[in-house]
Amino acid sequence: MTDRSSVATATRRARAAVAFLFFTNGAVFANIVPRYPELKSRLELSNAAFGSTVAAWPLGALLIGLSAGILVRRWGSARVAPATTIAMSANLVFVGIAPSWWVLTCAMFIAGSLDAIADVCVNTHGLRVERLYRRSILNSLHGVWSIGAVAGGIMGATAAGLRMPLVWHLSTAAVVFTVGALVASRFLLTGPDSTEVSAGPTSVGRPHPRLLASVGLLGVAAAMANVTEDIGATWSSVYLSNDLHTGPAMAGTAFIALQAAQTVGRLFADRVVTRFGDRAVARAGATTAGVAMTAALLLPNPVTTVVAFGLVGLGIATLMPATARAVDALPGLPPGTGLTVIGSVDRLALIAAAPLVGALADAYGLRVGLALIPMAALTVLLLSTTLHNRDIETERHASEGIPSP
Repeated sequence: MTDRSSVATATRRARAAVAFLFFTNGAVFANIVPRYPELKSRLELSNAAFGSTVAAWPLGALLIGLSAGILVRRWGSARVAPATTIAMSANLVFVGIAPSWWVLTCAMFIAGSLDAIADVCVNTHGLRVERLYRRSILNSLHGVWSIGAVAGGIMGATAAGLRMPLVWHLSTAAVVFTVGALVASRFLLTGPDSTEVSAGPTSVGRPHPRLLASVGLLGVAAAMANVTEDIGATWSSVYLSNDLHTGPAMAGTAFIALQAAQTVGRLFADRVVTRFGDRAVARAGATTAGVAMTAALLLPNPVTTVVAFGLVGLGIATLMPATARAVDALPGLPPGTGLTVIGSVDRLALIAAAPLVGALADAYGLRVGLALIPMAALTVLLLSTTLHNRDIETERHASEGIPSP
């Protein structure tokens, strides 16, 4: 008979290991971003050439990322997640030594591809660990990803400030992340990713149309969360600077407020989600984000706009984990498949969002373009029925007095 304490210890170690992989998933590529100007200057790239290079990242994520579900089913997230992290780290060096535009573009395409695969793998494994905890932990794991992205950006900015050679910087980061991934791999859960899934109805052959519709709607809900974040990242400083006439320092605070509130929301949301369920939390968050942004656009003011973007970040904090949890629980889908599909829908939406806001801004002004944020919040509100209500399995265990790890 397995000792309960040893099982609990193994589960906690698995949580720490997958949390590190979430951190690394956020930190690896963030190391490159602060050094974009150096890459552009070293290869003497025009703005158009560099823009096409950067665009190779989401293109790789969209095309090659579709293989993530196949890889998870074939080898399992416990193997693919650390292997992909190591490959991502090695590709950092490829970026650093790229001698020409086409080599750098290939490296960026590979970076996007590996990032998309790693994203599916770490979420699949994180959900596996969550099922053992019998309560929400995925929000905090996404919060760790956000911390990793900030940490990676700080690493890149510090290296650039110290004039550390690009190859040495990225090679050092690659070694650190590779060693960490190897250590983390020793503590991930063993066995197939379906091990902790309760027996239930399964589909045979062609997926039922209702199942496909559920996956599609969850993909749209996830996309609305990421589109909202992307709009804030791309346009908030432009809006504050050009439309509200703030200085450069003030212009950047809206994005900082959004990211900080989203990170804090993710780190502390698990207890709320466990208590009230993803559906109720998503409705409250979407309402908060939509009302705050609508008020800020109707009554434009720099301070209220920054506060509104912060409330938007807080409101969307749990949406990506909620959609991942919901699609992972759909009966009849192999592990990783639903996550791969909603990731693809999400990336298609991101590709369309920035030019759409730009077109609206050129035609009617940026305030109209930013109205896409409350529209996205309204969409989430309408699609919230696809998310979980209270976790019945968790309540059953609690009523039976079964302890969680």
